[in-house]
Amino acid sequence: MMRTTKAAVIAWLSRLPLFIAFIGLYVALDVASFIHPLHGLNITPWNPAPALGLVLLIQIGRQAWLPLAVAIMLAEISTRGPLGTPWSSVVPALVLTTGYALLGAMLARRLPRDALLDDRRSLVVWLLHVAVGTLLISLAYLCSLLIVGLLPQAGWWTGLVRFWVGDGVGITVMMPLLLWLSSERGRARLWRSVAKRESAAYLLLGVATLWLAFGTGGHGGFKLFYLLFLPIVWAAARQGMAGAIVCAAVLQVGVIVAMRSLDYNAVTVAELQILAMAMAVVGFFVGATVSEQRRTAEDLRHSLRLAAAGEMAGALANELYQPLTALNAYAGACEQLLARGESGEPLQAALRCVQRESGRASDVLRRLQDYFRTGEPQLEAVFLDDLVETVVVSCLPRAEQAGVRLRVAPMPHAQLHIDRLQMEVVLRSLINNAFDSVIASPHQPRRIWLAAWKEGEERVCLRIEDSGSGLTAEEASSLFDPRVAPKAKGRGLGLEISRAIVATHGGRLWGEAAEHGLFKIEFPISDLDTPPQPSVQPVFVEAEN
Repeated sequence: MMRTTKAAVIAWLSRLPLFIAFIGLYVALDVASFIHPLHGLNITPWNPAPALGLVLLIQIGRQAWLPLAVAIMLAEISTRGPLGTPWSSVVPALVLTTGYALLGAMLARRLPRDALLDDRRSLVVWLLHVAVGTLLISLAYLCSLLIVGLLPQAGWWTGLVRFWVGDGVGITVMMPLLLWLSSERGRARLWRSVAKRESAAYLLLGVATLWLAFGTGGHGGFKLFYLLFLPIVWAAARQGMAGAIVCAAVLQVGVIVAMRSLDYNAVTVAELQILAMAMAVVGFFVGATVSEQRRTAEDLRHSLRLAAAGEMAGALANELYQPLTALNAYAGACEQLLARGESGEPLQAALRCVQRESGRASDVLRRLQDYFRTGEPQLEAVFLDDLVETVVVSCLPRAEQAGVRLRVAPMPHAQLHIDRLQMEVVLRSLINNAFDSVIASPHQPRRIWLAAWKEGEERVCLRIEDSGSGLTAEEASSLFDPRVAPKAKGRGLGLEISRAIVATHGGRLWGEAAEHGLFKIEFPISDLDTPPQPSVQPVFVEAEN
């Protein structure tokens, strides 16, 4: 027990600089927001300091109780001075400390420590707790003021409404920003999202709308207040929750400055604060929705990368088989040459072959690892005829075994800027789908043929046909939807991944409605400078029984 207590004291003392900074900032915020105090008390229509206290309570828990009590006590004395007996200051301060501590503990239980309120569910939970919690705190605080004789009974209802509005607005607008700033992940996301030229644009729009609402409108700011929704909705739609919380905080400060400059009365200030809170809540929900959609899209892209990597791993088993088999053969040859005492050119040639094949195998694995980690293609200049020949040669054993006639027409001279490994996997996947379709149609001639032609000077189209059953118009229109694609024909998620890979290379993959299988891939022709190439001779590869 003593060791536990000692460890707790040491942990508390290690955070003493943080607590001192917190107390100073809390008091400064409370003094800055001391606007239209009711009966000279700390009952104002804007109270952002509790948001700072709640964030500290969520981050470190019970250790924040004492510095919070000290901060509230000093804020009470610094704003209205010591009035009446010492209990008149101590009792309300203890009530506020207890209320905020309970609200902070409830929020910490309902929300994870690193919660950034960037999804709608946590946002709704947080808003409900803030609304109910601040109402209960307001009731308890006003009752304590009545008990110590600082608040007349005639001003109880007005005080309750104003204090609830002040706490509710201050916490709702400022707490998300403080939560993000207190989290390393939140600070990084704020910087990535807000450190852009676009942020300056919507902040300038915020200043402009504030001037239109209060500068030209003067005391008729209610008439043009709706203009303030424009910058916050823009920020939320473009930058998600990060943009919404920054813009909401800036607009809130602008509204307070405008109200103090124009010397609004307390009732008007409270009404405008309610509008400001509604504006912030709308912006937060838009931002949370945008953030959720972006996370969903990123998860989908990650899932597609993982699925593509899985397909590539299966397809690359054949790619690795060849260099590994060659390595085994060359290693055996080296062993025989060494046994004969050979140390000249034959042994060196065999070792060079070992080096070449091991490099080929490591290149295949490196490409797969890079794609699995980042999904980024490793682009290089590849000629279409070389790409097609490499894939077709690897498919010849299956064609011979299945009795399928595999034909390749002459390929046009076209250089592509692609990730060779990824595109080989796409072509092999399409040809394997053609094999499955042909084999599933036993009464048809077993044929697969490939042809290509240029579409002008900038694009080339590769056609893959088979003699199996084709697609209907309805199937062709939903071919790349994994929920409805005809997976029984060997198509489905694999085609969706293939299309995504082709699209990353600036190409297009589609299937056409026909009586037989028909797929086309369109590639952009690269205009990169390459060494002169010999003229391409007609290519014809055929496997038939």
